[in-house]
Amino acid sequence: MMNLKQVQKEVWQNKLNKGFNTTNVEKEFCFLYGEVAEAFDAYRKKKDDLNEELADIAIYLLGLSEMLGFDLEDEIMKKVSKNEKRVYENVDGTNIRVSD
Repeated sequence: MMNLKQVQKEVWQNKLNKGFNTTNVEKEFCFLYGEVAEAFDAYRKKKDDLNEELADIAIYLLGLSEMLGFDLEDEIMKKVSKNEKRVYENVDGTNIRVSD
């Protein structure tokens, strides 16, 4: 099983080793957005590298989380737990949250 905390540290170390952005949060959000756009383009055009584009999104997200001081693994687990407790009702084909 992958240890996301360790991967987050490895992503950060690679950014440091290669001289990539480690201080400009706005720039990092733009890079992340660009990776999402590339993944969508790969999906839309049925390219063979969609899996790599999705991995790039995860890598940028892990780097951004480290830059902002969040442990993404912990945050994901908290959010999954929160989502499990939410109740939804289907209204005209759309799920509407009715309680947390």
